[in-house]
Amino acid sequence: MPPTHTDRPVSTIVLAYSGGLDTSVIVPWLKEHYPGARVICVAADIGQGDELLGVRAKALASGADDCIVEDLKREFVEEFIWPTVLSGAIYGRKYLLGTAMARPLIARRQVEVARRVGADALSHGCTGKGNDQVRFELTYAAFAPDLTVIAPWREWDIRSREDALAYAAARRIPVAATAQKIYSRDRNIWHVSHEGGALEDPNQAPDADVFQLTVAPALAPDKPEPVAIAFEQGIPVAVNGMPLDAVTLLRTLNTIGARHGVGRVDLVEDRLVGMKSRGIYETPGGTLLYTAHSELEQLTLDRRTLATKDLIAGRYADLVYEGRWWTTERAAYDALVAVTQQHVTGTVTLSLYKGNVTIAGRTSPFALYDERFVTFGADDVYQQADAAGFIRLFALPQRVAALQARERAAAALADTGAHSAPDYAGTDAEIGEDAASGAAVAAV
Repeated sequence: MPPTHTDRPVSTIVLAYSGGLDTSVIVPWLKEHYPGARVICVAADIGQGDELLGVRAKALASGADDCIVEDLKREFVEEFIWPTVLSGAIYGRKYLLGTAMARPLIARRQVEVARRVGADALSHGCTGKGNDQVRFELTYAAFAPDLTVIAPWREWDIRSREDALAYAAARRIPVAATAQKIYSRDRNIWHVSHEGGALEDPNQAPDADVFQLTVAPALAPDKPEPVAIAFEQGIPVAVNGMPLDAVTLLRTLNTIGARHGVGRVDLVEDRLVGMKSRGIYETPGGTLLYTAHSELEQLTLDRRTLATKDLIAGRYADLVYEGRWWTTERAAYDALVAVTQQHVTGTVTLSLYKGNVTIAGRTSPFALYDERFVTFGADDVYQQADAAGFIRLFALPQRVAALQARERAAAALADTGAHSAPDYAGTDAEIGEDAASGAAVAAV
C-alpha cells in the first residue's frame, strides 16, 4: 500500500473533490495541517448534473490552489457500467453497484492528474468506516504505490457529520448539508444513494424527501408504458428503435424509469470493513437494463452457459464492491463474459407500471427458443416417445441405489434367519423389471 502521510513531508496534494460536506472541509484542513503545500482538487464529472455547478469556484473559495474538472461520463458508462451489467453482478441481492463502480475510475484519473502536476501525495474524503477508502486506496496502490496517501477522516478530530458542519461554519465554508437534512448522498449517471441521518434506523421507513430521482410509485402514471431496449453482443444500443450513444441511452432510460417509480432499493448491506449499514438506492435506468439484459440472455444462452455466468456474477459483484477492479481476476471474468455475449443480440420490451417492471416481449436472431421443439402439436423434429429412454437413463443412479439398498436389506434378513419379506411396495411386474435391471447393471 502507499505510504501514510507521516512517512515523509509533502509539497503538493491532489484531492478527490466532490464539493460535498466532507471534501469541502478537507481543503482547509489540509492547508492548516500541511502549511505551504499546494492543494489541487480533482472533480470527476460522472453524471452528477447540477451538483457540479460552481464546483471549481467553491474549491478555490475553500482554499484550494486549483480545481480540475474531468468529464468521465462516457468512460464511466462504456468501460465500467457496461462490463458490470454484462457480468450480471448484483451485490447483497439488490445493490447495482453504482458507487462502487465509479471509485476506481475517479481514483485512476486522480493519479493521472497527480503525475501531471508533479504531486507527491493523494487525498480522499472517505470515512474510516466505509468501503470507499478501500476502493480509492486499492487503485492508488495499483497506479501510484510511491505516493503518500492522506485520509483525513482517519486522522482528524472530526468524529461526525455534525462536527464537520460545525467545522465548516467556523470557517465560513458553504455546504448544502444541514443538521436537519444530513443525508450522505452519492449521485452519478447510474444512481443516487442515500445514507445517514434518520436512515441509520433500519426500522424507519425513508421520508418522501429522501428520494431525488424517482417518483413515488403510488404517484406514477396510471397507464403502463412499454419500453423496448435493443442490444448488440450484450451492449445496449437503442431505446424504442432509436440508436443512442451510451450516455444518452442511459439518461433516456433513467428518465423513463424514474417517472414510473422504478429502481428504488432499501438495503441493509454488509460493508467490506465488517459492519452492516443501511442504504437507499435509486437506479431506474439500471434496473431496466439489468432486467432486459438478463431476459435476452435467457433467450439466447444455453443452460450451462447461463449457469456459468450465474456462478461468476456473485464473484464479480464482490470484486467491484471491494474495489478490486484493477486485477487479473476482473480481466479474466471480462474475457469469459465477452465470449458469452457473442449472440446476446436482440430486443426486449418491458412494461413499466407504478414501480414494477414486467416482460412484454423479447426477440433475437440467435434465440435458442424454437417453436418446432416446444409445440404441443404434431412435429417431426422431436419424437415424444424418445423421452422414455432418456428418463430411464437419467434415473439410472437412483435406480441403482434403490436396487442395492433392496439387496442389502434382503441379505440382512437372510443373515438373521428372518422369514418376512423386505418392505417393497412395487408390483410383481416391477420387481421382475428391477431384478432384470439390476442384473443388467451388474453385467455392465
